[in-house]
This record gives sequence, structure tokens and C-alpha cells, in this order.
Amino acid sequence: MAEVKFTKSELRNQQKRLAQLQRYLPTLQLKKALLQLEVANALTEIHEMQKELALSKEEVVKFSPLLLERVESNVLQYAEVAHVHKTYENVAGVEIPIFEKILFAEPDYFLFDTPIWTDSAVMLLQKMVEKRERLKIIEEKKRALEKELREVSIRVNLFEKILIPRSTENIKKIKIFLGDQQLAAVAQAKVAKTKIEAKKKRKLAYEP
Repeated sequence: MAEVKFTKSELRNQQKRLAQLQRYLPTLQLKKALLQLEVANALTEIHEMQKELALSKEEVVKFSPLLLERVESNVLQYAEVAHVHKTYENVAGVEIPIFEKILFAEPDYFLFDTPIWTDSAVMLLQKMVEKRERLKIIEEKKRALEKELREVSIRVNLFEKILIPRSTENIKKIKIFLGDQQLAAVAQAKVAKTKIEAKKKRKLAYEP
């Protein structure tokens, strides 16, 4: 930390710095509050998606005996993810991922060559996988928001507990020092004036 100079110029600099910190702090505090809200919303989304995913898994489990049957086409391959499309949106200064759509491998089986349950099984499997991928993206969003929240919280604490109190204390010390200097200067001026007046009186007393 740089040593504080006890000058009027330094006082102005410290006052300007304090004003800037106090002006910027509410913006940081607002951003922190927004991020806390977004993190809470993301947690709610995660819990909801976890419930939906659990329900989808239960539906797939009902088909599990059928999935073990020997058929010409492996139904499970059609639940393999080809690509997950996602976009990004700026929320409270953070680029967060948004689920767009999911692409699966194209089925190459013929309806009459497969059991009657094949389409239903594929649909349920793909629905389950989509929810799983949605959950991953929501968790990714939460991590991004939490990372930004940690950084903003550190800055808010820095402003509130270190920078603003330090500037306030520096201003106080400089004002006290300058005040003492001013009082000393006034006292010295009074002493000098008293001496001058005494000298004048002595001079007048010796004059005929």
C-alpha cells in the first residue's frame, strides 16, 4: 500500500477516490443481488429437471425387458446424441448457455421389420436423454453464475471492508494533520505579531 502524503493535493485525491468508490459500490451490490437471484432460479430449474428426468427414467425402465430382446435394430443407438445446440445469453454480465435443441442419430429401421413397441421405446429414450442434456446445460449455467457471483462478492467485500474504510481513514488523518498545521501556523503568526508589537513598544519607549 502506497504511503499517504499529508498534503492538500493528496486530500483531494483521496476524496475523489472515495466518491468514485461510493458511487460504484451500489452497482456492484445490485449485480451481486441479481446474481444471487439467478443462482437461486438455476437451482430451482435443476431440481425441477431432476424430477422430470427421474420420471422419464421410470418410463424407460418399463421398457427395459423389451430392450433386451434380440431385434435386428439396436434401439439404444437412436438415443445416442449427435449434437446439442445451445445459444448464449447475457445475464447480469455473464454469458450463460441456453438449451436450443438436440439432434439424435437418424433411425434406419423399417416399421414392419421391428417390434410394434420400437417407436415408443425410441421416443421415450430420446425424451430421457434430452432431459439429461437439458440438466447438464442448466448445471453449466449455474456454475457460470456462481463463478461470477464469487468474483463480485469479493469486490463488494473489498469495497465495503477495505477500500472505502481506508480512504475514509486517510481523509480523516490528512484533515487532522492539515488542521494541526493550520493551528500551528496561526499560533506562530500570533507569536510573531506579539513579538513585533512588543518590539515596536520598546522602540517607542526609547524615543525622546
